[in-house]
Amino acid sequence: MGRHVAFTRLHNFRDLGGYRTADGRTVRWSALYRSDSLDKLAGSAQDLARFRALGVRTVVDLRYPWEIERAGRVPETPGLAYHNLSIEHRPYDQAALAPSVDPGRYLADRFAEVAEDGVAEIAAALRLIAEPADGPLVFHCASGKDRTGIIAALVLTALGVPEDTVVADFALTALATDRLVADWHARYPDKTLVWPGYGRAPGAVMRNFLADLTTAYGSPRAYVTDRLGLGPGIVDALRGTLLAAV
Repeated sequence: MGRHVAFTRLHNFRDLGGYRTADGRTVRWSALYRSDSLDKLAGSAQDLARFRALGVRTVVDLRYPWEIERAGRVPETPGLAYHNLSIEHRPYDQAALAPSVDPGRYLADRFAEVAEDGVAEIAAALRLIAEPADGPLVFHCASGKDRTGIIAALVLTALGVPEDTVVADFALTALATDRLVADWHARYPDKTLVWPGYGRAPGAVMRNFLADLTTAYGSPRAYVTDRLGLGPGIVDALRGTLLAAV
């Protein structure tokens, strides 16, 4: 099966299925998706029809409420549950960063802030993802890279997917970078995109973030079970919901 789901206006919609865990199991296909902002579906009837054909039953929107007010949200669909869980609490403007800013360290530090500030929202998102459902779940932010990448990494590491695979999944946003940059220019025609790292997803960002979680909490999985207060039961629940039967 293909990991990338092709849309006209969405650029970073991906299936998290097919990844192998350390104990030889596989993440189920067509159960969990990550994406850039689903408000874009409102601009294309074809895209919206394709999205609805996936049978998605739950959307977790990781953006700030003010982002949703400005850009919109996933179009209403019968049977679709929508949750806004804003995991980031300290907004910053990536487009305006100085060209000298190294994304590998800078973004990992922002991810660490999210992991500390957004405990309640991250825990709620993981509980939703772990719930057995009658259809797939999609989680997304604006570009489907950073906030979305954090949740994807926490889920995959909890499932037992190796770090190299988690890093590689994060870096797949590079395939969408040019279109994400084009979207920015279209949205802000009177502004200048200063930071050359905008829309890019070097693996070093995720590698640093996972290392920081290990330093602070013992492992990314321990962050989920202990810092988020979810206990080991969340790992069992995620594995039961998302891993294919042996």
